[in-house]
Amino acid sequence: MVQDAKLRVLVVDDTVIYRKILSEILTDMPGVEVVGTACNGRLALSKMISVKVDLVTIDIDMPEMNGLEFLKCMKTQWPEIGAVMVSSLTRKGGEMTMKALELGAFDFIAKPQQATPEENRIFLKNSFVTLLKAFARQREVKLLLKGTSIHANFRKFDDKQSNPTESAYGIEKVRRPRRMRSEIVGIGISTGGPKALTRMLPRLPSTLNVPIVIVQHMPPVFTQTLAKYLNERCSLEVKEAVDGQKLLPNMVLIAPGGKQMKIESEKKNNRIVRIMDDPPENNCKPSVDYLFRSIAHYYPGRATGVIMTGMGSDGVAGLKLMKRTGCRIIAQDKASSVVYGMPCEAVQAGIVDIVSPLDLIAKEILRTVND
Repeated sequence: MVQDAKLRVLVVDDTVIYRKILSEILTDMPGVEVVGTACNGRLALSKMISVKVDLVTIDIDMPEMNGLEFLKCMKTQWPEIGAVMVSSLTRKGGEMTMKALELGAFDFIAKPQQATPEENRIFLKNSFVTLLKAFARQREVKLLLKGTSIHANFRKFDDKQSNPTESAYGIEKVRRPRRMRSEIVGIGISTGGPKALTRMLPRLPSTLNVPIVIVQHMPPVFTQTLAKYLNERCSLEVKEAVDGQKLLPNMVLIAPGGKQMKIESEKKNNRIVRIMDDPPENNCKPSVDYLFRSIAHYYPGRATGVIMTGMGSDGVAGLKLMKRTGCRIIAQDKASSVVYGMPCEAVQAGIVDIVSPLDLIAKEILRTVND
């Protein structure tokens, strides 16, 4: 059965201006219909009784019923409805956002703090295009499994669908030449990243014996919260990186939001991370390419590059350099990626050694470290 339907969105925010801006942005998107607004979670729940909703945008901090309380109730009564959190750039906002993701929110968008209202509007529009496209694709897959397919205008925003080298069943080994074992693991990840990292990193043992460096596309404050959240769930130590910090075995360093992170050599051949205020690359700061270039330089043939769920192509240029020096490359597969943009670009470039489902990436990392 095929249905033509728009993505029905309910906007929930206690600020009038945000309800207005988000409603206008979403209404202008093909294949999206704003079916209502609410100023708090309690009013939103009452509206959902009479209005069919596919996705809710939720402010975190609201009176009467905040975003987390609303999400708990919604997931009990309407588990099929998706949620995108719209979070303030504060430590409290970051902590509540991580809790919301744990409760099942699809993803989050940080409330912008650009110089002008128009820049804020553009930021929100671009952010929602990415997330709603990913949500619409995931929703269609679920409906296909139930025997129902939805064709919406929103599909025209979709990223590359081709997946020429990936097996439909688990991991495909594209090529695995003999190399030295990896002495460091670099991970690049974006949209859908916090959830993916929460599933993948705890699978790595405390005896990994190499450092891990991560670029997750997130704004300032949120990366610190993510590091703390992951540290509580992993046997490895997870921290937000600071300038001059030594790379140590069994430590995971996450690049701070709004900064660039690279590796440099210190005296006695020690490796450290440098946190820089260099310009964005691929419109990203931190940038995966920026980090991966330095890995290629200081760990030629002795590193593993992992590219995971995310929009765009950040990381591919850096992976090409790593590949040229003999490093091993792992890409997350399409089925388990929230957005198959960054991994797809790497696969299509022909530089990937392993295409892996999310739940097996840790196992593949271990092989590159132990081989």
